This record gives sequence, structure tokens and C-alpha cells, in this order.
Amino acid sequence: MAEEGKGAERVTFSRGYDVCIMAIDGTWRRDCTLNAISDTDAILTVEGSIQGLNLKEFFLLLSSTGLAYRRCELVRVNGAEMDIQFLRGKNRKKRGAANGHDAVV
Repeated sequence: MAEEGKGAERVTFSRGYDVCIMAIDGTWRRDCTLNAISDTDAILTVEGSIQGLNLKEFFLLLSSTGLAYRRCELVRVNGAEMDIQFLRGKNRKKRGAANGHDAVV
């Protein structure tokens, strides 16, 4: 999932960190565990079924208050593990952009 030529390094945690995924429109929210993260993507573990959740685009809440977030899309599901990719700008992926991270509120 790392971009080629960018040398993006993924940090893998020895124990996961509690985070949430939330629908863009706020209609659902699901607790999950952050296992690894890089500038462009992350690996999560979600307990329970993700069936019925619209994971085309969602927020990853990085704090218990929900104030820090990244806009994401699902890349891959393997059992309870999900690979997600961070979106940059307005709903689009920018390859090779120098600094187009979503705002942290």
C-alpha cells in the first residue's frame, strides 16, 4: 500500500490503539484498533461485522473526543483486519502531492 518511490514508512504498534471509524454523514460509528499507520495509509482491526457499513469513504477518528480525524477509503478487508487509504484534498487521491493532508480540527 505504500506509494512507490516515496519511501513511505509504516509504523507498526506492539499493541493497538483504540480509534473509531465514522460515516461522513455521522449515521454510524464503529470502535476499532489502529495497528499500523503511515503518511498514506493505516491498518485497523474491527471487532464484529462490517456488513452494511458504507466504507467507500469515512472518517478515522484518532482521539476519544473525535476532534482529530482523517478522511479515508477502504482498500482491503481480511477477516477482522482492514487496510485503509487516507484521502487528500476534496474526495480525491493525489499521487505525489507534497503536502495535501486533510485538516486536523
